[in-house]
Amino acid sequence: MVGCEGPFSQQRFPVGDVPVTFGRHAGNSVVVVSKVASRFHAEIVREGDEHVLYDRESSNGTTVNGEETTSHVLRPGDLVTIGDETFRWEFSETPAEADGPPVTQMFVRSAVVSGPVLHVAVSGGGPVGLALALLLEHLIGPQVVVTVYDGRWTRDGSRVVWKDERQGNVRRQQVVTVQSRQYLNLSEEMRDRLFDAGSYTEMWPAGPDSIRGYGPRNIRISRVEDVLLEMANERPRRIRLVPEEFDAAGHHQVVADSHVLAVCEGAGSRTRAYFTDKFGQADRTIYSLGGEHVQDVVLGLRVRSDLTDPTTVLLTVAQNRFLLNSLRGEGFLNMRLTDAEAGEVVGIDPVRQVFQECVASRPCVMGRDGHGDFACPTHSTLFLPAMVGGSALWKRVRQGLALFGVAEDNLSAVTAFRLNMVQRPRFTAQLRSTTPTSPGTYGFLLGDAANAIHFWPGRGLNSGLASAISLARSLSSAWSGRPFRDADFIRHEAAMSMLQYRHKSRAWKAMVTTDEDGAVCTFKDRIARSMDEEGPGREADLETMMERLGAIRERLSPRVPGMPDDVSLRNHLCLLDDETLRSLVAGGPWDTLAVGGEEVDIDIFYRDEAQAVPAAEA
Repeated sequence: MVGCEGPFSQQRFPVGDVPVTFGRHAGNSVVVVSKVASRFHAEIVREGDEHVLYDRESSNGTTVNGEETTSHVLRPGDLVTIGDETFRWEFSETPAEADGPPVTQMFVRSAVVSGPVLHVAVSGGGPVGLALALLLEHLIGPQVVVTVYDGRWTRDGSRVVWKDERQGNVRRQQVVTVQSRQYLNLSEEMRDRLFDAGSYTEMWPAGPDSIRGYGPRNIRISRVEDVLLEMANERPRRIRLVPEEFDAAGHHQVVADSHVLAVCEGAGSRTRAYFTDKFGQADRTIYSLGGEHVQDVVLGLRVRSDLTDPTTVLLTVAQNRFLLNSLRGEGFLNMRLTDAEAGEVVGIDPVRQVFQECVASRPCVMGRDGHGDFACPTHSTLFLPAMVGGSALWKRVRQGLALFGVAEDNLSAVTAFRLNMVQRPRFTAQLRSTTPTSPGTYGFLLGDAANAIHFWPGRGLNSGLASAISLARSLSSAWSGRPFRDADFIRHEAAMSMLQYRHKSRAWKAMVTTDEDGAVCTFKDRIARSMDEEGPGREADLETMMERLGAIRERLSPRVPGMPDDVSLRNHLCLLDDETLRSLVAGGPWDTLAVGGEEVDIDIFYRDEAQAVPAAEA
């Protein structure tokens, strides 16, 4: 093995029957971070018993053993230069493979580059903050040091790990759907470790945001957090993990000493609030009706469904009352609440006999205890609706479980969260000017701190990852050791504005609809009215739902095999009471036409430049 330094040091790239591509573009098998490499520079193709290296009409050519070539049959020991990177072609045989054919591998020798170090502080170590840190380390190498702060961490020896419930941290077990446009723009190592066998499912069909034949992937948030934190732990020289909350006032010297402060704390970010005079006041009016800011309250039910994925997809898309995102049947069934139902979401302290908001005001997860009650481990409260036999909300919860084939014993926890959106005037701001003793600091809002989005379209994490990818690319291309300027972030600010416009316009359509007269109203109010008004009757509602399910099934069947037949659907709907059927009809199906269309492609801003200056350990 070649003893090398740099981002590819000690790394091996097995080459088999599938072509391996090299170049600057993130879609290559091996991303060569070099300004003299082309976006799609070279590839290795197996032809019979041999592997052939082809130059893909690169700008600066490909050399083998010092001689430029357009194609070359590779032999052990050949030195291949692509951009500023040198690779050695070798055959290796490990003991486990002794009885099989040798494994062909490329060993990498990276160019040594030294230069000024970019200092980045990140407030918030969730998926977006950790993804940014890892992407910067991947793209810039030793010329960046990233310090990430998160109070939900603690130290375990030399490693930083997530706190558990006993330490006041309830892990997020929700399942999210990550679109291919996002995960294909992560580093190859991040993709491989996040999406290994058994860690994700492809529940939803490929759509307009699916590229290169890859569909959306369902994955648990806690897994994303665990994998990215473990990867960050493995890079202590370039990524420093600090298990404490970032305090903008208390860490003023950190801000002063950093070139970049990335705010990734979520929708309730205190750091963003501290710098309101820099980022500007958010506008609520655009997401208001009749002068009142629209807000949805959602009850999250952790469940295990016995239905097949095609059936749950069909039932989810056919109505606007419940949404199930799951991983092999296990996930969260989200229930859109009316205002009256939201008032029932309350915890009670059984000892002091007092009501506490708890689950209604905080992201508490109340798990089922040994007595069958749902208890909050943080506040010692019980979920009141489940304890009250006459609770209208709990009766409707049971109906939602029936709709998605969930036995009541397979409901293991409840939580609740409030969803509202605002329009942000800007996402990039100069927090401190350059002085003789400080480099000048730029601040960036990323993830939910920038764009908190309604869960119904399911694009919150996708928008967050896209924002981290965009900023990492901007920083890697703009960093030269000189103070940053506003002009360095024109493309990133444009990308963030596109993400806000596209995802929030989509999310707004998931909060409001129109009544029979064409007037705009909220889904929650339309559902509430349906339960108070007399409808056309059970049989009419049942037929309406069957017609709706049939039309959606016809549209999705080419992309989602295994859809249920009419008999199965009718028998399933017959389990529901009249009120539930009426609310499903009144809420209408997902308006895929309104929320569909062109997707945000941040690659359009970065296609014609290198992703990073070649970097290696000095």
